[in-house]
Amino acid sequence: MGIRAIVVDTAGTTTDLSFIEDTLFSYSLEKLPTFLEQHQNDVLVDSCICDVRDMALEPDADIARIAAILQQWIKDDRKATPLKTLQGLIWKQGYDEQEFTGHIFPDFIEAIKHYTENNMRVYSFSSGSVDAQKLLFAHSDGGDLTPLFSGHFDTRTGNKTDPQAYLNILNTTSLSPKQVLFISDRQEELKAAQAAGINVCLMSRDTEVSSQYQQITSFKDLSL
Repeated sequence: MGIRAIVVDTAGTTTDLSFIEDTLFSYSLEKLPTFLEQHQNDVLVDSCICDVRDMALEPDADIARIAAILQQWIKDDRKATPLKTLQGLIWKQGYDEQEFTGHIFPDFIEAIKHYTENNMRVYSFSSGSVDAQKLLFAHSDGGDLTPLFSGHFDTRTGNKTDPQAYLNILNTTSLSPKQVLFISDRQEELKAAQAAGINVCLMSRDTEVSSQYQQITSFKDLSL
């Protein structure tokens, strides 16, 4: 029973971490106050604002305070669902206004084309929202890659360091653990996926690191 699906991490694996931090995070940090002010009455944005008040235990926080809380969460790289949802909405605005394009490593662009041509399913799993992932891949340096994916997973599936998240992915895809390969640059995520019985591979784009896991520096190195 061979590998039938590949699940890829995003930051550090398919896209450069510096693009996420220096371009996307910086853009959302700057635009958040104005975005909340302009869209606070939108149903989805209002729901996120309510969630932030609950999570921060500040039920009376006004829009300016909500913006300040969210900006701090961005700086702390907090994996909070309302933050990720709002960032996705702000990034959509940036992509639509052509403020930037989505950086994707060229070797992944070639690899995903090859995988889909050979009837291999490809999924992405990120702490960024599904919408943010779709935006990244739809507006990539290599054009719209979204038709090449079979699906996307985010924090609603579970924490990436929790084995249950990977069991949830298996349930959603109707695949057995041995039919799935998860690739990430973070060993704690590989540990969680391996605990769920999934095959794992470490992406070390800069330099090889000490690891118990199979290790590659590019998707070109991956043999299935």
